[in-house]
Amino acid sequence: MQTIINISNGTTRMPEWNMAEPVNFSLLENEHVAIVGNNASGKTMLVSIITGAHPLRLTQPEYDFAPNTSQYVSDNIRYISFEDAYGSNGEHYYLQQRWNMHDIDKETPTARDILDKAYALIGEDSEEHKVLQKRLYDAFAITPMLDKYIISLSSGELRKLHLVKNLLSKPRVLILDNPFIGLDAGTRDMLKELLAKLSEEFRIQIILVLAKVDDIPDFITHIVEVKDRRVLNKIPIKEYTELTSRRSDNDNITEKERETIEKEVAAIPFSQIQSAENSSKEVIKFNNVSIRYGSRTILQNLNWTVRSGERWALNGPNGAGKSTLLSLVCADNPQSYACDIQLFGKKRGTGESIWEIKKRIGYVSPEMHRAYKHNIPAIRIVASGMKDSVGLYAKPTDEEYKKCEIWLRIFGIDNLANRNFLSLSSGEQRIVLLARAFVKDPQLLILDEPFHGLDNRNRNKVRCIINAFAKRKDKAIIMVSHYKEEYPTCINKEIELKRNQ
Repeated sequence: MQTIINISNGTTRMPEWNMAEPVNFSLLENEHVAIVGNNASGKTMLVSIITGAHPLRLTQPEYDFAPNTSQYVSDNIRYISFEDAYGSNGEHYYLQQRWNMHDIDKETPTARDILDKAYALIGEDSEEHKVLQKRLYDAFAITPMLDKYIISLSSGELRKLHLVKNLLSKPRVLILDNPFIGLDAGTRDMLKELLAKLSEEFRIQIILVLAKVDDIPDFITHIVEVKDRRVLNKIPIKEYTELTSRRSDNDNITEKERETIEKEVAAIPFSQIQSAENSSKEVIKFNNVSIRYGSRTILQNLNWTVRSGERWALNGPNGAGKSTLLSLVCADNPQSYACDIQLFGKKRGTGESIWEIKKRIGYVSPEMHRAYKHNIPAIRIVASGMKDSVGLYAKPTDEEYKKCEIWLRIFGIDNLANRNFLSLSSGEQRIVLLARAFVKDPQLLILDEPFHGLDNRNRNKVRCIINAFAKRKDKAIIMVSHYKEEYPTCINKEIELKRNQ
């Protein structure tokens, strides 16, 4: 049987890139592997070794990409990471409509421009590739978004676009880092089905890097678990399923841990903005709100009221307008001035500043995660939540730092306080940004896909923290998740947006 990738006793040239033990990994023909493990276990480091991004000493990875003619790794292995799904530096993917719609000019690409360029780079126009292109466009509902500008796409649409862009080249090995996060249930199912068909019909070997093991598709044949920066032996999926069923209790939060979290969250002093004269019974009020970009309607005649103490789920498929709605709430969308919107009892456009609104809101989202490129200590990232800045431009007081330390401890990442943000795993980064959203004890907490990239235990812990926060007086919460089973028990109201064609 053909061995496509083989790594034997691999150690990297740079000590900081090394795993705890030499790496042994192989990928055989007809094998499809899921790399699993807790946050910061070393999954991404393993992928960097597989792709050659972290060169080895003494022995090198062995590759056999037949039947593909080219044997170059760059031609045959496509790796789509978390950052790639939201855009690469110098490209437009990461830009969101709530920040940049006014930046559209003749140089701004559409989805069609990006995909046509990717298709042209393939260098062939065979019938097989035309069939593949049509199948990808149909499976991901790409055609309706072809003429949309990149900076007007939702995060879910961006992820679909980038997946299709890479799949068009029909690589020999496709590595996807948490590919199902940010996708609605229907699209997740379509992606799993499509990947299975691609592997069968086009001889593409699939490697998935997963923090959420519930997402393992049926076509996966083997599991490689990474634990404490050790790569364990590759095992068949059936054997792994039997193992995890016996140790699933390890992911649960104990009653003692839950009680400790609730006591710590309840003991935090209320912020100064949480006073009787500053609070409003109506946190958000939308009256017949419509948002359009050119001929495209995003929201139409939306009426919605969020009152103090209410906890809402904001649901809807990719492209339904969830990101746009949140941009209106966060005062990031200039169209809000033309709409009948009240935030914290005041009508937009009556003299309040953006910063007066933001100081009452705690917020985390995939786009915010993508925007954080400041390699500063984690505690300073958390502290930036008090100043509503990306990065930290004003030094916190000793009292503010103490609040940051409390929230780092509650989230279980106090050991990361002085670690530079960019040195953390994506899961650790997400938890730091969650602590940032909570640190100022906001009146309104907005959690847009907060569990992205979190392992099962951290997901359960964050749910527990959200439930504890909801018990504080007059706290409103809006949460977005494409996994309805992820919602904490405190979420008891729902608004569902429909996609406008």
